[in-house]
Amino acid sequence: MRRAYFSSSITDFLNLDSKAVIGDLSIAHGRDVEQTQLSAWFEQIKILKSVLHNREGRLYFEYSIPRMGKRIDVLLLIGPVIFVLEFKVGESHFTSSALDQVTDYCLDLKNFHETSHDRVVAPILIATHSRHITPIVCTTPKNDKLLDPIRSTVPLLGQTIDEVLGFASSEQPLDPNEWERGRYCPTPTIIEAARALYNKHSVDDITRHEAGLTDITRTSDSIDEIINASRAGNFKSICFVTGVPGAGKTLVGLDIANKHRNPESGTHTVFLSGNGPLVAILREALSRDYVARAKAENRKVTKTEARRQVNSFIQNVHHFRDEYLRDESAPADHIVIFDEAQRAWNLQQTSNFMRQKKNVADFNVSEPEFLISCMDRHPDWSVVVCLVGGGQEINIGEAGISEWIEALNRSFPDWHIYISSRLTDTEYGAGRVLEDLAAHSHVTINQNLHLAVSMRSFRAENVAQLVKELLDLDTDAARRTLFELKDKYPIVITRDIAKAKEWLRQQARGTERFGIVVSSQAERLKPHAIDVKTPVDPVMWFLNDKDDVRSSYYLEDVATEFSVQGLELDWVCVTWDADFRHSNIGWEHWKFQGSRWMHINLAHRQLYLKNAYRVLLTRARQGMVVVVPWGDSIDHTRSPLFYDSTFSYLREVGFGSI
Repeated sequence: MRRAYFSSSITDFLNLDSKAVIGDLSIAHGRDVEQTQLSAWFEQIKILKSVLHNREGRLYFEYSIPRMGKRIDVLLLIGPVIFVLEFKVGESHFTSSALDQVTDYCLDLKNFHETSHDRVVAPILIATHSRHITPIVCTTPKNDKLLDPIRSTVPLLGQTIDEVLGFASSEQPLDPNEWERGRYCPTPTIIEAARALYNKHSVDDITRHEAGLTDITRTSDSIDEIINASRAGNFKSICFVTGVPGAGKTLVGLDIANKHRNPESGTHTVFLSGNGPLVAILREALSRDYVARAKAENRKVTKTEARRQVNSFIQNVHHFRDEYLRDESAPADHIVIFDEAQRAWNLQQTSNFMRQKKNVADFNVSEPEFLISCMDRHPDWSVVVCLVGGGQEINIGEAGISEWIEALNRSFPDWHIYISSRLTDTEYGAGRVLEDLAAHSHVTINQNLHLAVSMRSFRAENVAQLVKELLDLDTDAARRTLFELKDKYPIVITRDIAKAKEWLRQQARGTERFGIVVSSQAERLKPHAIDVKTPVDPVMWFLNDKDDVRSSYYLEDVATEFSVQGLELDWVCVTWDADFRHSNIGWEHWKFQGSRWMHINLAHRQLYLKNAYRVLLTRARQGMVVVVPWGDSIDHTRSPLFYDSTFSYLREVGFGSI
């Protein structure tokens, strides 16, 4: 992949005519270039030609950051330093958003570009009309060779570069050829991935793909083969994709939906999810991005028009179901992807809903069976892709994957079934799936349909394993796993939520997102200004900027497992209430009702509560802080006895205190 619109040695750049550089940039840009962009390039070239005399190294204009869907203005390799330059042509102020922008670019290189990991990376913001700033060169508290963003004027840019080079004088010089050969292996958030895929990046562009670490591409390719075979053979297929938490199941689904989104060829694809917050957030993120890109290209697109286009790509599974309850024709889509398929409703939940909300008295099939029946209406071919999470059931009425299997056996004997080799694992709740399918005529087991490596935490792939061991009370195993990941993925505990908030703010750089998550049953955190009964707007919480009080950054509104399932933040504070308590007999499950705690005795509700904490503890990409409050000896609903054992257990596992 060609990462930059223009690259050359600094010597060759200085010898080139500015118009020749502009010509190369314009050709690589590939579209009509606005005059403002041409003027910005001319200004940047002029500045760099005056600053880079007598320097050796390499220069890159418009260096691509596919994960973010953006480009670095100028990247310089000089001596031992990677310089990331962001020019604000015509600006006289250094805005916080611009400083975050250049920091984000450097974080992308530091975290995801193989030959940038251990190098000095210097973010420099140049406001070309500023005359009153003194550049300051210093490291961040993490001391990982990523410098604090540096503000520079044009006259002081050369001096700033010299100061950075002096700061890094003990480092080994970079070899530009070796640096260019470094693999770019990002792990985007699901929001970043959706944006990139919707804008025609491939899954290879935006995910790490070093051998042995991930099989996202292999899984996606296997599903492509199933789709192509179904179309060519005029038969109907269903495939079940499994994966550990954060392994990229949703990313695979979005990739398939995007690749086969081709109305001109008569192929329609839709990504369906019963996760309402996820659907709302992805739709809004794509709509905002669509409008912003159109504006950058000087095209006028309304938010309404953008939403109309996006809404046909990502839909709520219940709305899809209701549409084809009214309309008995075949869906427009030949391919549907069901995210978190194990959360589809069972017969009782579906029947109750239809009777109470839709006034349909005689509805007598489960949601999985009805959804398959809709796709079965096609006279030729169709494909259903079920993305299956393990240990993710958090709400009543969720059928689990066994209902999909039973529906296929009961009503759809001609369908071709492709199952992950791990669907029989206990956490997927599929029961005796192979025995149940023994009589079915078209069953294929495909090991490529399992995603074994968590992608959520790019710093440590075994966070999900740690959380499983922690919740399963496997103390020795959890202690070993924590030891393996603690240097890459910090986890700390505290009794003080104010300390936790300060820890989050110290960890995050640029626009790295952080926030507080709690169980939906955590009703005795009100003294800490946490009220789970006050609903958070997940769209605002996940998408809005640092200056918006509704965003996660403000650490005022908190999100529960229902708002964050399937999504992630960079840094997370998990605040642990007395609903899920550690004791000398194991985990205890409680619900606050009226003015006292009540035991939860039903096994499935106990499982939902355990899974709620599994979801909360696996949301962070880079690290987390867990708050277990002190309680209050004069408040019988917050006795210290409800909290102390949980904190002690976490300490026993090995989490450090702050």
